[in-house]
Amino acid sequence: MEACILTHLMPRSQIDIFVQVLQADGDAGIPMRDIVTSCSAGYLNITPLLDLNYLEDSAGGPDVTVGILPKVDKVTLLQMDAKLPVDIFENVMGLAIEGCKAVANYIREVLLENTKQMEYRRGL
Repeated sequence: MEACILTHLMPRSQIDIFVQVLQADGDAGIPMRDIVTSCSAGYLNITPLLDLNYLEDSAGGPDVTVGILPKVDKVTLLQMDAKLPVDIFENVMGLAIEGCKAVANYIREVLLENTKQMEYRRGL
């Protein structure tokens, strides 16, 4: 989250983030560069897979978790649990990044729709 939050706008501040969403109906008021999305992708039976299910993950193949700021294509998290040859790693990481971008697009659509609904309710 550090790469995402515009901390220079709040000097001498400490920002602690704890997430427990009970109802999403407002703005937290924390300025951010972008939303942060993350996805996991793995490699099983010579096939790169996005968002492994329990059985695929339990099969023991390598997997990569990637977090990105999608607007600027900045990787904020990269976690691997095994070694991969560079060409396979690039394919798996590319797949995870595509997944992150798809999630980001969906989140933006939902945020836009919710914002329009809030504006309508408030008569704006």
